[in-house]
Amino acid sequence: MNAVMRFIKESALWRSLFRQPYPNTSRTRALAVMNNVFLHLHPVRVKRHAVRYTYTFCLGGISFFLFLALTVTGLYLMFFYVPSVSRAYQDIQAIEASVAFGTLVRNMHRWAAHLMVLTVFLHMIRVFYHGAYKPPREFNWVVGVILLFLTLMLSFTGYLLPWDQIAFWAITVGTQMALYAPLLGQESSFFLLGGIQVGQETLLRFYVLHVIAFPLIAAIFMIVHFWRIRKDGGISGPV
Repeated sequence: MNAVMRFIKESALWRSLFRQPYPNTSRTRALAVMNNVFLHLHPVRVKRHAVRYTYTFCLGGISFFLFLALTVTGLYLMFFYVPSVSRAYQDIQAIEASVAFGTLVRNMHRWAAHLMVLTVFLHMIRVFYHGAYKPPREFNWVVGVILLFLTLMLSFTGYLLPWDQIAFWAITVGTQMALYAPLLGQESSFFLLGGIQVGQETLLRFYVLHVIAFPLIAAIFMIVHFWRIRKDGGISGPV
């Protein structure tokens, strides 16, 4: 048995899967982390303040967890929703009345969206209060501002999808505000509405932006955000 295990461990296949020996020293433990596609996302060592809950309140991690919860619940809801003005409201009613766990999943999606806006905003306040936007973290601060904007846009575009009276008139007011944008007011409003008033084109555009465009862009910026945290020396310390 030992001879078989020794032969396996000396084979080219084993060496291609496991690039270093069993991690029983500081060096091999570090190599095991850095060479693993999942473990390398976490630093080998962290500073003491970075793991103190009262310093960060885990607002960034909570925001990311809520994004994952929104992704999972949103995918479930997509199976039962059609972005059509003749069906959208009825589909929402059917989700709550006849779909298994439909009311639970929809409420999870809605409350997670509200909480994500709150936690991202509080996270930005925490970063500003602790001076974590200062060199060398200016670039990551800009990425965070973009993520805050994307979070608000995700919430805004999702507000129209139930296609009820509250959503219709809220989006009508919101898109009318785009008319007052400098230089590109008319163009911005037409791009959002797909016409001159809220209708089928608006619902379809908001649906595509909500389920494909903004989540994909947000995921890319989150990857960059996490990567920059690692490259900038981890979570900034007290100033």
